[in-house]
Amino acid sequence: MFNFMDPDFLARRCVWVNGPVIVGAGPSGLAVGACLKEQGIPFVILEKTDCIASLWQKRTYDRLKLHLPKQFCQLPKFPFPDHYPEYPNKKQFIDYLESYATHFDINPQFNECVQSAKYDEACRLWRVKTVSTNGSARSDVEYFCQWLVVATGENAERMVPDIDGLKEFGGEVLHACDYKSGEKFRGKKVLVVGCGNSGMEVSLDLCNHEAQPSMVVRSSVHVLPREICGRPTFELAMFMLKWLPLWLVDKLLLVLAWFILGNIEKYGLKRPSLGPLQLKNTKGKTPVLDIGALEKIRSGEINVVPGIRRFACGMVELVDGEMLNIDAVVLATGYSSNVPYWLQEAEFFSRDGFPKSPFPNGWKGKDGLYAVGFTRRGLSGASADATKIAQDIGKVWKEDLKQKKQKVPTHRRCISQF
Repeated sequence: MFNFMDPDFLARRCVWVNGPVIVGAGPSGLAVGACLKEQGIPFVILEKTDCIASLWQKRTYDRLKLHLPKQFCQLPKFPFPDHYPEYPNKKQFIDYLESYATHFDINPQFNECVQSAKYDEACRLWRVKTVSTNGSARSDVEYFCQWLVVATGENAERMVPDIDGLKEFGGEVLHACDYKSGEKFRGKKVLVVGCGNSGMEVSLDLCNHEAQPSMVVRSSVHVLPREICGRPTFELAMFMLKWLPLWLVDKLLLVLAWFILGNIEKYGLKRPSLGPLQLKNTKGKTPVLDIGALEKIRSGEINVVPGIRRFACGMVELVDGEMLNIDAVVLATGYSSNVPYWLQEAEFFSRDGFPKSPFPNGWKGKDGLYAVGFTRRGLSGASADATKIAQDIGKVWKEDLKQKKQKVPTHRRCISQF
């Protein structure tokens, strides 16, 4: 129940937002902001770090490039520069996002961490409570808005598995989000836990810096060539899907992959029973697009090992009983959504922090709640949802502007306005 005499309410600065609040200043949040700007709709973007796209700027390794061609990764209404390569690198993509924010005059509220967001039935508004971490002073703010856009995405928090004995290992243990380069691991034996795109690329980078990586492959994985007959594999798959059913496209991709890459199962890389596109659509598991790691696996420079039983001091025991002496561990174990930690809502989002409705229907909830960046379809999925969200808000904005202004809280002591 909304109560102006609530002590917690009186202790905070309160802000009425004359438009949506967008949580997250990554590519998804920027895309929604740009689409809203084009319609003249004001908004506030809340970002807990001190920069846009913090995942890209602070939690990615140096050699990272976009896995898909740039035409499938550009945000709405602003293409990549013509001189960019087919697969832009980390710096180029960050520069693109900075230019995107500048072009659309998007200025997020940095260092504001959302503590909670809840729809207040009494005043029919979203109440978004934040803590500002700018400098040494702490500031508590509560935003009131008609629309809430969740743009924190699929990769908000690192996933660290609970592996027996890991705390007793004694060597360096870091998540892939903290890995920058294999330079400091030169000459060392490194266990890479995970065989997705990050695990493969980290293992390849370690090889290129003369380290000795062993890559844990606990489950099955699809490995596809990044290009087939000179064309990007993803582009070819999208083209075939226009004319052929998904199951047949999967079959064709696997046949082509076999001709190009050969039988990868003999190297310990077992393929899943579901095809790569079907697995992506149903489980959100992205196939690995090979950029050189498979060659290192064939040569033995990357040692493929099965699952882990336990760690001990300076070593790891595998499920097949083999003991490996290792110097460091890189956990390429993925990321998770952080939505359940702050959004007080149980109808639209599930416990894993993803919309309950599958793509393409997971972008809109009720009471002005939206989600962008949760499609498991990368930047193209986020861009599509951002466009739909802005159009949906725009309809209400244009039809009901006068009525919306009448809902602005009038308690003059604490309400400022965006």
